[in-house]
Amino acid sequence: MSNKKFETLAVRTQSETTQFSEHSVPLYLTSGFVFDDAEEMRASFAEEKQRDLYSRYSNPNVNEFVDKVCLMEGAEAGFAFASGMAAVFSTFATLLDAGDHVVSCSSVFGATHGLFTKYFPKWNIECSYFNVNEVETIESLIKPNTKFLYAETPTNPGVDVLDLEYLNAICKKHKILLVIDNCFATPYLQQPIKYGADLVIHSATKLMDGQGRVLGGVTVGKKELIREIYLFARLTGPSMSPFNAWVLSKSLETLAVRTDKHCENALKLATFLEAHPKVQWVKYPFLKSHPKYNIAKKQMLLGGNIIAFEVKGGLEGGRSFLDAIKMCSLSANLGDTRTIVTHPASTTHAKVEAEVKAAAGITDGLVRVSVGLEHIDDIISDLKQALN
Repeated sequence: MSNKKFETLAVRTQSETTQFSEHSVPLYLTSGFVFDDAEEMRASFAEEKQRDLYSRYSNPNVNEFVDKVCLMEGAEAGFAFASGMAAVFSTFATLLDAGDHVVSCSSVFGATHGLFTKYFPKWNIECSYFNVNEVETIESLIKPNTKFLYAETPTNPGVDVLDLEYLNAICKKHKILLVIDNCFATPYLQQPIKYGADLVIHSATKLMDGQGRVLGGVTVGKKELIREIYLFARLTGPSMSPFNAWVLSKSLETLAVRTDKHCENALKLATFLEAHPKVQWVKYPFLKSHPKYNIAKKQMLLGGNIIAFEVKGGLEGGRSFLDAIKMCSLSANLGDTRTIVTHPASTTHAKVEAEVKAAAGITDGLVRVSVGLEHIDDIISDLKQALN
């Protein structure tokens, strides 16, 4: 089915039908699987026979979800995790050894920053940050022990955009891996593997689920790298539950149609905010004022559902704005059907060092909006009254 369009792959990629000829894939809520005899059991565990052994390793529901993401991303293989951060950590822990070095964009999710600064140093793993607006400095940060270049694009929460072709050229030149967090874009809007990425990571909790119900993460990419990630995850146990995989696989069937509407609403809201006198600036990839608008148009289908903007008045201005919100949700999550407003400086990035926040463009008045599927007039009305 690989010659089919994105939407068709999302709907029609399914586990093999059982003897009951069901149309909707059933839930496989089982921890283990049975074998016909001792030889089949031996051959299965020796990996001479490909089949499900134990749901910590694989499960029909999880397999279906991973297969869909691989087809969407153009990846050779993948592995699904209990959460997005489980995917991030397991990918890093698999690839990195004591003494290794990572180059990363400075604008990363707060929990990812915590891995780089709190835990990796204990294992003698070093990270160097580059400013997203100074990508020409990346090569100067690469060392003989650099293992990979890591980046989010668009970034969280600043909605900065990085040129994937440019990053890939650097990685190929220095023979290091390119690992991309594609969570904000989803595989519908952007496929980093097309531009040379070796591995792509998603928090499936976000737009992939789309309704704020379950946690999940997935890493896809080159088969030999995924094999190592699988072996690590098989031992350490951060695997996705069958139920969450079943929910997420069904959610992927509507990813395209949902994301189209999210993006339509987001562009209209960003345009409104850009003209509001109490807004200092707005960042949205498909606004012409975005500093990397041309790059976004080159590598993204649409601009996504996340907007970053600064309310005049700094930290108190941001807090006052959130306190005045009536309809939209105040939450740290994103990618929901419901519009969510977050003030990163006092929530998701509150514990991040001031200089790191500054390098990542996280100002005191920065507000991140995950634009939902409500009518755009109602979304604009709520943010307008809160700003006023």
